[in-house]
Amino acid sequence: MALDEDVRTLATGRNFGALTTLFEDGSAQTHVMWVDADDDHVMVNTEVHRAKFRNVERDPRVTLTIWHREDPYRYAEIRGRVVEVVRGPAAREHIDACSRRYTGHDYPGEQIASERAILRIAPDKVLRFNLS
Repeated sequence: MALDEDVRTLATGRNFGALTTLFEDGSAQTHVMWVDADDDHVMVNTEVHRAKFRNVERDPRVTLTIWHREDPYRYAEIRGRVVEVVRGPAAREHIDACSRRYTGHDYPGEQIASERAILRIAPDKVLRFNLS
């Protein structure tokens, strides 16, 4: 399922997202995160030691809600699955690119405790609210 232009624009702007993953017992965990997108996927970048990473390794089902930073009533909810994990130099380059978009500078290396990983999420369902 390709992302429509409005959702892709929302995900590639300086807008935040809330990623929800599932623990083994079925309880949910949600984190506010930087987001990104390509033509077919929404993406987040995390570290492999984090609970959200372990959660999606076990159960790839996620929900990512992205809201417009100037109007939080404009948002999209993407329900889908993590279909690819990208590690290594590409993941580090990606977090730097996200950091430059959100903060104006590269991601501080001293804040990285383990390996970076891009979670590529294929949408199964997209709900749009007040997007053009």
